[in-house]
Amino acid sequence: MLTLNKVHHIAILCSDYQKSKTFYTEVLGLTIIREIYREERQSYKLDLALNGTYVVELFSFPNPPKRPSRPEAVGLRHLAFEVINLEETIAFLDSKNIESEPIRIDETTEKRFTFIADPDELPIEFYER
Repeated sequence: MLTLNKVHHIAILCSDYQKSKTFYTEVLGLTIIREIYREERQSYKLDLALNGTYVVELFSFPNPPKRPSRPEAVGLRHLAFEVINLEETIAFLDSKNIESEPIRIDETTEKRFTFIADPDELPIEFYER
């Protein structure tokens, strides 16, 4: 049997590195572990942490192809973060001019959640604890 310990990281490819770096660090509040420019690939690799735990690799490459977010396509659907207070989260996002979808209720858990989009339209979910 395969033994998995945890999700190590999520890799995200962006089209505008500076814009995405600002979004993930200044809006979502992830902290930078390391930033590397890989000359041979003309690519940045930004390792980001949430509460001290490595969670996201943000990559840039010259002219990456678009990936459809809507309508939903096969593959990774979205990235979700747990939050304590959904109203406070939405108010903060509003202050940054980031539009969130109307609050929905998970039919199974009865928990509230909403979605926003990152600079490349990757859906980001905020799920209330």
